[in-house]
Amino acid sequence: SGGEEGSGVTSLVLSIGAWTSAGQNLQEAPLYHQLESCPGILNSEDEEIFSNEEHEYASKKRKKDHFRNDTNTQCFYRENWIYVHKESTRERHGYCTLGEAFNRLDFSSAIQDIRRFNYVVRLLQLIAKSQLTSLSGVAQKNYFNILDKIVQKVLGDHQNPRLIKDLLQDLSSTLCILIRGVGKSVLVGNINIWICRLETVLRWQQQLQNLQMTEQVDSGLTLSDLPVHMLSNILYRLSDGWDIVTLGQVTPTLSALSEDRQLWKKLCQYHFGEKQFCRHLILSEKGHVEWKLMYFALQKHYPTKEQYGDTLHFCRHCSILFWKDCRLALLLEDSGHPCTAADPDSCFTPVSPQHFIDLFKY
Repeated sequence: SGGEEGSGVTSLVLSIGAWTSAGQNLQEAPLYHQLESCPGILNSEDEEIFSNEEHEYASKKRKKDHFRNDTNTQCFYRENWIYVHKESTRERHGYCTLGEAFNRLDFSSAIQDIRRFNYVVRLLQLIAKSQLTSLSGVAQKNYFNILDKIVQKVLGDHQNPRLIKDLLQDLSSTLCILIRGVGKSVLVGNINIWICRLETVLRWQQQLQNLQMTEQVDSGLTLSDLPVHMLSNILYRLSDGWDIVTLGQVTPTLSALSEDRQLWKKLCQYHFGEKQFCRHLILSEKGHVEWKLMYFALQKHYPTKEQYGDTLHFCRHCSILFWKDCRLALLLEDSGHPCTAADPDSCFTPVSPQHFIDLFKY
């Protein structure tokens, strides 16, 4: 009934304490607006619950828990390869979990590599959507530690802000659901830690929202100075429709090139199949196929192909997951891990972000 639902919300609010700092109005807290968008969490009657004493006590306790959580010793590894064992053997006991793999593999250095950055971001996004609660406490610390480095990198170099905004949006939605459902799911750590994590994510979102791209003054050759055919070739090498739209906003010439019907046709044919075209065919008044509109319509219903400059690899012979350094492989014939196969390259399989998660589903 309505009364029982209201009492349930009230008990939930009381159980996790006030989300605001001492002396602040509830509506002024950024967390309030995030939770307000989640139905059934806060209403005007619930605001009366938060007295000044509760504000002060909950705020101090939350900050204390969060400080303790951040300052504890964190044992993170930076390994280029790990053995993925899925069952106990005479030589090895136990099995490798997603959290263990995430802790041991060197993701901190990977985000500094332009070839691997998108790969790591996509992996973090998939974990945020469905695997966050399956991580151990140490793995969760490592997750938010790496995420903090990614956000600071984007704020510093202004590259790939759209990818990070999408990641933070998915993460904030997951955290909001977890906080709403406290007691229904098992959360590692104090609830105050999770609330602080949500507040941190909201702060990052605000910082990215306020990010201003600084115009670089350069007397040398610029993108506008390139011939039209070279600009067209650049657009044809982009596999993401949003990148084409964004690049088309730079100059009038690029804007015209980005509307090329053949460009969007090639993009649709790369990502989708003929059967999918037939289900979502969009024609103009003159009977021509609207390839650009079709691309974004198909994108809502079907996954697009993912492209990465570099990925993790899995050796089927050794059951080892590893980062393969292409430069060392060429110079020193280094396979990236101690492989015992006669022909190591034939045993290697690129690991997509989703495949990485699937490796640890038992």
